[in-house]
Amino acid sequence: MANPSILILAGDGIGPEVMAEVKKVITWMGVKRGVHFDVSEDLVGGCAYDVHGKPLADETMAKAQAVDAVLLGAVGGPKYDKLDFSVKPERGLLRLRKEMDLFSNLRPAQCFDALADFSSLKKEVVAGLDIVIVRELTSGVYFGEPRGIFKEGNERVGINTQRYTESEIARVARSAFELARKRSNKVCSMEKANVMESGILWREVVQEVHDREYPDVALTHMYADNGAMQLCRWPKQFDVIVTDNLFGDVLSDMAAMLTGSLGMLPSASLGNPMANGRPKALYEPVHGSAPDIAGQGKANPIACILSFAMALRYSFDLGEDATRLEKAVEKVLADGVRTADLMGPEGGKPVSTAEMGDAILAALDASL
Repeated sequence: MANPSILILAGDGIGPEVMAEVKKVITWMGVKRGVHFDVSEDLVGGCAYDVHGKPLADETMAKAQAVDAVLLGAVGGPKYDKLDFSVKPERGLLRLRKEMDLFSNLRPAQCFDALADFSSLKKEVVAGLDIVIVRELTSGVYFGEPRGIFKEGNERVGINTQRYTESEIARVARSAFELARKRSNKVCSMEKANVMESGILWREVVQEVHDREYPDVALTHMYADNGAMQLCRWPKQFDVIVTDNLFGDVLSDMAAMLTGSLGMLPSASLGNPMANGRPKALYEPVHGSAPDIAGQGKANPIACILSFAMALRYSFDLGEDATRLEKAVEKVLADGVRTADLMGPEGGKPVSTAEMGDAILAALDASL
């Protein structure tokens, strides 16, 4: 049987640094667990533009379509701010999501006990937090037409269109309900049905899918602005939240900060099953390229490593190894190992990106 295949797109900024620690874990999996992957690498984002004049080459897109999973680091940086919108680094990521049809974006927000004091919220509010936001990823206002900046009379007008079909809403709703069945059997759907027709349709379709296919799952509805408030007030009331592309973008970043650092949060973007039964999938940390610390060994690799743990679980059916890796991260944090972004007011000497990766490998060794 052929080894499962992975395409690594480290990207820009701190992407190559955090991805280097993931590659260490992939090597460890082969040596210590006998689990081998066929790994290839390519360019995305600004580094791809530097070479190809576009943020994602057609050949790279074809590779992404062919592998079992794509691991992405980060894209973007101030060097590319003045590029035309059509070739900005972020367009490479959006192309991957759209052409691979990765419609379901899973963004966990888990607060490790060792970091509960690091959140800006009270410890009792965030300690033990473990929620997942399921964000629709390939439609909505980021993709709707018409869009652009136009001249109307004597002034310019910017237009973006919020657009959803029933089938687009239904498939991401199913993704959320299926996930909930493996967790606490509870879903909260968030939209703005009070002021947006797309929100009315969203609520109606989610309810229809629930009533027809998932009556065993508890379903509630909430306006997205109230959802934002509730995430800050008492986030542990939620388990799985399903929402559209725009609200999911905002709410998942808010949920990320409940855990103490954006450098801690992984994500999985999943599509329809391929011929081998595995979903098309892209895994990436929620954080950006952090150009201000790129190349300095200060980046936290945990989000990228936990993204690989999600790949083990969702793409490769290696749930035991995914849990082993997540527990290794938890053990390292409990032992007080911290990168700079996790240093509290008490100070201390932070470890480097590579030292954090090595500590996680040591914890993996100890788990055997």
